[in-house]
Amino acid sequence: MLGKYLVYNSPAGRMSARIVEIEAYIGQDDPACHAARGKTDRNAPMFGPGGFSYVYFIYGMYNCLNFVTEKRKHPAALLLRAAEPKEGIDLMRLNSPRIRATNELLNGPGKLCRSFGLTTVHTALDLTGNQLYLEDRNEPSVSFGYSPRIGIRVGADLPWRFFDSDSKALSRPVEAGKTK
Repeated sequence: MLGKYLVYNSPAGRMSARIVEIEAYIGQDDPACHAARGKTDRNAPMFGPGGFSYVYFIYGMYNCLNFVTEKRKHPAALLLRAAEPKEGIDLMRLNSPRIRATNELLNGPGKLCRSFGLTTVHTALDLTGNQLYLEDRNEPSVSFGYSPRIGIRVGADLPWRFFDSDSKALSRPVEAGKTK
């Protein structure tokens, strides 16, 4: 997914962004995965087939967008942590009026959803449709890096955070010596 484009054809207009940071959450054995404690109404999309969105609300203030990645009954998803705005930047600014720098509009999972106007209403969308999807624009490969996941308490040791190490829009800077 790194280097691909997230495209959202919203009621207000089209927005797109180049994905520069993701984290993997894989199955019921991953203590940080929402599926670790079994299927609930909230995480049900993770137990369905891959290719669908899973948006959850956290800390009473943030929505976070995930793409379900595995086959039915094998819950796993990729959290979109950060992206570089490309199209519809004026719409993103309307949704996030306090953010001035363009590279800070989408540099966190909550900021990405807020700037795109995505909420839990956008859960279980078919990502092969025309509302919310990934697009390959055949651009050159990015400079890939990985590190342990961030912002979690359990399973934080797993090196399942992947990013474009050249991007200025990461959710958190990569610490020297921590990148592979």
